[in-house]
Amino acid sequence: MKKLLLLIALVLTSCEYFKEKVDLVIINANIYTVDNDFSKAEAFAVHDGKFIAIGTTEEIRSVYTSNQLVDADGKTITPGLIDAHCHFYGLGLKQQEVDLVGTKSFDEVLLRIGEYQKENSQDFILGDGWDQNDWEIKEFPVKTRLDSMFPDIPVVLERIDGHAYLVNQKALDLAGIDWSTKVEGGEIVKKWTGGYSGITGVLIDSPMSLIDSIIPTPSRSDRIQALKAAERQCLNMGLTTVNDAGLDKSTIDLIDSLQQNDELAIRVYAMVSNTPENLTHYLDKGPLKTDRLHVRSIKVYADGSLGSRGAVLKTEYTDQPGHLGAMITPAAEIETLAKRIAATSYQMNTHAIGDSANAAVLRAYGKVLKGKEDRRWKIEHAQVLDVADFDYFEQGIIPSVQPTHATSDMYWVEDRLGVERVKGAYAYKKLLEKAGIVALGTDFPVEGVSPFHTFYAAVARRDLAGFPKEGYQMNNALSREEALRGMTIWAAYSNFEENEKGSIEKGKLADFVIYDKDIMQIPLGEIPSTTAELTYIDGIPR
Repeated sequence: MKKLLLLIALVLTSCEYFKEKVDLVIINANIYTVDNDFSKAEAFAVHDGKFIAIGTTEEIRSVYTSNQLVDADGKTITPGLIDAHCHFYGLGLKQQEVDLVGTKSFDEVLLRIGEYQKENSQDFILGDGWDQNDWEIKEFPVKTRLDSMFPDIPVVLERIDGHAYLVNQKALDLAGIDWSTKVEGGEIVKKWTGGYSGITGVLIDSPMSLIDSIIPTPSRSDRIQALKAAERQCLNMGLTTVNDAGLDKSTIDLIDSLQQNDELAIRVYAMVSNTPENLTHYLDKGPLKTDRLHVRSIKVYADGSLGSRGAVLKTEYTDQPGHLGAMITPAAEIETLAKRIAATSYQMNTHAIGDSANAAVLRAYGKVLKGKEDRRWKIEHAQVLDVADFDYFEQGIIPSVQPTHATSDMYWVEDRLGVERVKGAYAYKKLLEKAGIVALGTDFPVEGVSPFHTFYAAVARRDLAGFPKEGYQMNNALSREEALRGMTIWAAYSNFEENEKGSIEKGKLADFVIYDKDIMQIPLGEIPSTTAELTYIDGIPR
């Protein structure tokens, strides 16, 4: 009997000896590969940071062995998630400011600032996240009470969409803003009613740059801390690649340095901010590509946001007669810029919210891309479109959209746009039908970081309280498969990276996520509470 047991042991050992040794083997999993057929699998093997085989548990175990053998016990795995439009560095910086997200009144804004200052004693106060649309009185505030609280300390409070500031008089004085100040593209809001007469302290879009010039530059250690804080939040949510929508050269260089030193694992697709200095450097130099960093796109702002009425519409705002919004980058300049970028291998990714702004950008794209193949230029947001302009997306232009914008704006957007025009807003299904793909993101920190909220908003078109029960404009909801593709392979394609990531296939980077629930099968209401139990980059848990 002992001889028999010894023989069995020798046979088993011999079998393991002849198996291929790899870095990681995952078995007994519920894997959505997101390949062309959206096929399922049970197991895969990883070596040198890449998937080398995908199949059943029996198939993988019969060929491969590893010191890192993970029995997933039936848990769901997908490719690593990609946020196609966010502000990664900005998310980290916001951790160092007063958090005004979720405030229900201007009184609450002032209360949070006062409490923050008591604890931190800052000589320049920065805050972020207020939204007057969430207040009972849905009007822009005025700076009077800020002036009383902080007569000698500049205060700069950014609206949640990043397209408006509320500042106090001290900040206005430092920036040299007064009655005579004029800036093209945007508005220095003034008021002559309701017991107030003068500059309110609210600056929309272009005038914000005057304030930006007086904001203290973060130290190198603060910037590194911000990037690492943002990475931790993203990895905890299953994000393995983030598309940062607007970075300057110094921040891109810092990200590259941290990644090269293995201090930052997350992959970054960097959109270069449209400044003369950035354009000269990057367009002349050409794209930059490392294992974790990809720089080959320019981020341009056509207009502002709907929330601050900076989005440019073809006809006046329904709730503000005579107002059309304001272009941040004039249409003629957009076309000139498009010609310059089209002469390079760079991608042009343009923020366009209003139907007029979208039309201007789409016309410029269509004109300069004629005869050019596979350029994959994007419209970031593509939020409100005239029915006549959807066909432009059949020309290889990619809509990069953020589903939670629909469920955040649905309470008031009809007031802005009217019953008919709102039908062309947040039209993700129609955009998909025209473009063939949609790249999905969050726009964090404008919205939350969670990709599960993105998935839920895309599919259920409801807020986190389950409203509206029947879903908002459900004719433009995406299927679960479409939503997952939009957060993986379609987002990768929009970045020219579909051959290296976005699906679990042989030869691709071993970026994947293990979940606590099957987001493809669970009831819709359970999707927002889904968690990423483990996030892997290069086959290593992060």
